[in-house]
Amino acid sequence: MNLLAAIASFIKVVESGSIVGAAKSLGVSAAAVSQTLNRLEAHLGVRLLQRTTRSMALTEHGAVYYEKVRQIAADLESAQSSICGDQEKLKGRLVIASTAAFGRHVLAGLIAGFAAQHPGVLIELSTTDGKINHIQDGIDLSFRIRPQLEDGIVARKLVSLPFILCAAPTYLARAGWPQSPDDLQHHACLAFRYPLDGRFLRWGFVRDGQRYDAPIQASAISDNIDALTQMAVHGAGITRLAEFVAAPYLASGQLLPLFDNPHSPVTEPMDIYACVQERAAMTPKVRTFLAYLTQQLTARWPMHESAASN
Repeated sequence: MNLLAAIASFIKVVESGSIVGAAKSLGVSAAAVSQTLNRLEAHLGVRLLQRTTRSMALTEHGAVYYEKVRQIAADLESAQSSICGDQEKLKGRLVIASTAAFGRHVLAGLIAGFAAQHPGVLIELSTTDGKINHIQDGIDLSFRIRPQLEDGIVARKLVSLPFILCAAPTYLARAGWPQSPDDLQHHACLAFRYPLDGRFLRWGFVRDGQRYDAPIQASAISDNIDALTQMAVHGAGITRLAEFVAAPYLASGQLLPLFDNPHSPVTEPMDIYACVQERAAMTPKVRTFLAYLTQQLTARWPMHESAASN
């Protein structure tokens, strides 16, 4: 029996809360994980987990063993990182979760470059605006906006990205141009509903150093930013898009930006946070990916750069 591999499986089972979750994170079958646990318990001569078809819990011995081996595993990975100067040797799975729009429009296009530099790393990207759990879902790193941050996770701002209010020429010809954010209450506004709790994301502005929310009247609502984009392109109203979503439509003239003169209030930016469950989760793969991503993002948005976690 490979004792270190067995310990790693045991840790994953505890952290994910199930054998199935651990198997998904490790990329093996649930049967293989179960067999590994049986061998480990036989090797130690104690029961580590009380398992039924519906539940699983650490035994008293298992709780003590978990606390000890969890730290040992972290120390071993840290030791390996300290002597491995060749980042090309990075290998294994890197599971990333991201807000849907940032994942589809930004991360997906950047992953190819990282994969070319580190062919031994298998990246799994999940794009969702719903609730995630780093431990249960086996996530190494997530990218969230401020309303998605939760107590207990380690989060650091990665970058601030501009928002743009925009509308189709056909809508503006029909309804007129708003001259200030206060005018938005008299226009058809296409609002994003936050899937996690059903709230609308507010349309924030900064004027004379003070933040405020523009009053809007939603004429259409969606929990999918790409759907709102298409509504706007077809003349349904004004919407608020991250620059990385709006850019190709602005370039083609399908959408026109609002409040883009130097005297207009500044649209509040989108802050993207890089999140891990705990500082020990900042593994070599995570640190290397964050360094790569920071370089790419700040090259595109140099006025909004921020350092990633170390």
